[in-house]
Amino acid sequence: MVALGGCSSIFGKDDETNNANKDAANYKERTIEQIYADGWRAITNGAWEICAAQFNEVDRQHPYSVWARRAMLNSAFCSYQANNYTQAIATADQYISLHPGSQEVAYAFYIKAISLYEQIVDVGRDQSNTEGALVALQDVVQRFPDTEYARDANLKIDLTMDHLAGKEMAVGRYYLRRGDRVGAINRFRTVVEQYQTTPQIAEALQRLTESYYSLGLDREAQTAAAVLGRNYPGSGWYKSAYSILQGRNLKPMEDRGSWISQAFRKIL
Repeated sequence: MVALGGCSSIFGKDDETNNANKDAANYKERTIEQIYADGWRAITNGAWEICAAQFNEVDRQHPYSVWARRAMLNSAFCSYQANNYTQAIATADQYISLHPGSQEVAYAFYIKAISLYEQIVDVGRDQSNTEGALVALQDVVQRFPDTEYARDANLKIDLTMDHLAGKEMAVGRYYLRRGDRVGAINRFRTVVEQYQTTPQIAEALQRLTESYYSLGLDREAQTAAAVLGRNYPGSGWYKSAYSILQGRNLKPMEDRGSWISQAFRKIL
């Protein structure tokens, strides 16, 4: 998590249980200075839900002040820290809509992206949040490439893509166990074409070798094994693929016209 510039010294996560009264945000009319003081106090105490409510008050009571815009970002951050990702995203989206030209809009995009990222679930469940997180993280990198937010987003993109590839592999293995080799090939193909930078790629090529071999499509099986051997020559997955081909006295041999070969040439 990258904090909003100028606030990093007070934006560290506090894992201790907060027993403060969640109704502590005082809604009587107060000056901006009073509300901010209460908000910083809540942050210092790790009372994230309270600090979000306090900063919301700035916009509610002083909507046209120069501090209302910054308060909106602070509120989004506090909601994120409170694990209230839905509210953090909603506040970030509101900021983006109202202040698209702001110098701090990059932070709003970043808060939205990492709030989606934190909701990624295991590969056995629906991956819509994961896909949404990937799009949002890529948006941060493309819009604000030279920021610290982009650098952190890039790291999370790699992890997110690995997660999505893992989902495809899990489904592909399931199809293989059921004997649905065409269904399995489609999943492993997705990994090869879309997630080549992930650690899942070696197994995907081995599974393609296995699946094509079982269907009697020897040229595709040989190509998958050849590409696997060229990129991961010492891996256990290549040894397994090579052993599979030996069952019909075949050897890895790349067909340059195969979709597998073409997919790998695209990234070279």
